[in-house]
Amino acid sequence: MKRIRNFGIFAFLLGAFFNSTFGQSESPAAISLQPYISGLTFTVFVTNAGDGSNRMFIIQKAGTILVVPSGSSTPNATPFLNITTRVRSSGNEQGLLGLAFHPQYSANGRFFVYYTRAADGAIQIAEYRVSSGNPNVADTAETVLMTIPHPSFTNHNGGTVAFGLDGYLYAGTGDGGSGNDPNNNAQNINSLLGKMLRIDINNVPVGQVPPYNIPPDNPYAGTIPGADEIFAIGLRNPYRFSFDNGRQRGSQVRNRLWVADVGQGSIEEVDLVKRGGNYGWRVFEGNTCTNLGPAPCTGTGALVQAPPIFTYSHSGGRCSITGGHVYRGTQGVFPKGTYVYGDYCTGEIFMWNGTTQTVLFDWTVNNNLVAFGLDEAGEIYVVGQNGTVQRIIGTAVRPEENTNKPANLRIKP
Repeated sequence: MKRIRNFGIFAFLLGAFFNSTFGQSESPAAISLQPYISGLTFTVFVTNAGDGSNRMFIIQKAGTILVVPSGSSTPNATPFLNITTRVRSSGNEQGLLGLAFHPQYSANGRFFVYYTRAADGAIQIAEYRVSSGNPNVADTAETVLMTIPHPSFTNHNGGTVAFGLDGYLYAGTGDGGSGNDPNNNAQNINSLLGKMLRIDINNVPVGQVPPYNIPPDNPYAGTIPGADEIFAIGLRNPYRFSFDNGRQRGSQVRNRLWVADVGQGSIEEVDLVKRGGNYGWRVFEGNTCTNLGPAPCTGTGALVQAPPIFTYSHSGGRCSITGGHVYRGTQGVFPKGTYVYGDYCTGEIFMWNGTTQTVLFDWTVNNNLVAFGLDEAGEIYVVGQNGTVQRIIGTAVRPEENTNKPANLRIKP
């Protein structure tokens, strides 16, 4: 996520514009946004608990999590969690940013949050539990899992935590902020900034410090030089990422990790992040050499980059990708396997079918699109920074189902 820039609103037409700009022959999508929640304050995330209750949980950046009962369009008056005294939210990219419920939440009541610590702006990942007497209110007792010092810059805090099918907890951290990663954190294997992290929060003895274990196949685990918690390196600001846990047609591939990495000044990218991968920043922005080092892009000692699966440029006022989800919903809004995502500045919602990027919807820039979320049926919701959550409805165009074959495709709008 980036600060708003002074871009004008670019009027995208849902018709012939797609064909001329994106080189498509398909019809534009027939989708719309159905209001779900409005009137909140600086909303940044929405998700479900996966516990069969069909409740939705909405994060407000200052430090509260609201719960919306099944069938309702109004949050409960009492927040699910209020940690505003622990959260620093003064910077546009600081605050309570991420929430992940344990895969066995219905049995153990455990959930995890990602926030900027009030005292010093450090990134904090912590565990909470639901109260024993009320499923709509959490206990306030906190177990801090990880504290990651962050430079004085307020940007590039990352913000997502999520569980993979392997049962491990993943967290995406920004490079520490400013521009061009001045401390070269993303390529430093001893720094937890600019990384995808993976830890084991199960079967941890009471009192163990830190209160997590290291997956034995993490690339720098044990005696291998580098921070044990690192899963992948070379990320700039993986603000929003998600797992695709659906089986692909004709394939057993599951648990693919889709990471939208916010670009510097020119290019936004999406990566399929794998264990031990190096996704290039700050040596590369997308597929473009930055000449910033520390390694050259070509020749002797060149950085071996895992290239993005696709990119888009900053044309038409676009500035910052907001990662979404691969669609596996029950209502057939999108072809299954389609990746749905957006741009923070223009408010555009895109889908990518494995070969082609399509503009689905041009949401007003005043909403500042900050997140996508899923309900328990796998339907996609859109979060606006202005306090709104809306649900995507309708039926998009139906290209061939996305098999997610490595394409390394560069999309140039």
